Amino acid sequence: MTRMLIIGPPGSGKGTQAERISERLGVVAISTGDIFRANVKGETPLGVEAKKYMDAGDFVPDSVTNKMVRDRLNEDDVDGGFLLDGYPRTTAQVDYLDGILAEGDQKLDVVLQLTADDEELVKRLLGRAKETGRSDDNEGVIRHRLDLYHEQTEPVVAKYAERGILTRVDGIGGIDEVTDRVMEAIKQHRQPDRPACSPWQGASRTTVCGTRLSFWRRSCCRQAWHRAALPVRENG
Repeated sequence: MTRMLIIGPPGSGKGTQAERISERLGVVAISTGDIFRANVKGETPLGVEAKKYMDAGDFVPDSVTNKMVRDRLNEDDVDGGFLLDGYPRTTAQVDYLDGILAEGDQKLDVVLQLTADDEELVKRLLGRAKETGRSDDNEGVIRHRLDLYHEQTEPVVAKYAERGILTRVDGIGGIDEVTDRVMEAIKQHRQPDRPACSPWQGASRTTVCGTRLSFWRRSCCRQAWHRAALPVRENG
């Protein structure tokens, strides 16, 4: 199982790379945007609550976002691994995600940060705005979005760098070229699969091997896996 997070500024091609990683590794890509839309469309209690904030133009609070992410990580399709896109965005959300994973003796394997020069991103986004006719994506708005990204992301990046699971990948270049860099970064950080176990190994009063109850109770082998701290890698 591979558990990953991808981070990148606006215009870095993060969404495209997330789709490619998902296809190549056979893991599900989970974006907060998709989670919000699914909950709002399905009119779930969390979706109804989130829509109030979204309609008012406010940020959806962590209390709602965290619950949505927890519910999403409890679905069947994440059993083989996942790639988070857009979450966590704050150190408080990092701590919440840690708690979810720790309940199953799990943790993130790798955090990918796509990097690019701001000036290059401004040019790329302005060009995209002309192609799509999005007049609201002017240079001032784009630079403000980039400033917010840096301000919001730096504490999160620093936290994962301290753990030795952050890899910075140069996001400038052709799509295939960047994908190759990303896949190499993942290869360097991936842990070996856990050993197979007997049908009853790891069973408890509430679970038996092969019986899925929740995200943090799926693993039949319950031993903790601890990675040695590694330096931040630069892939470019």
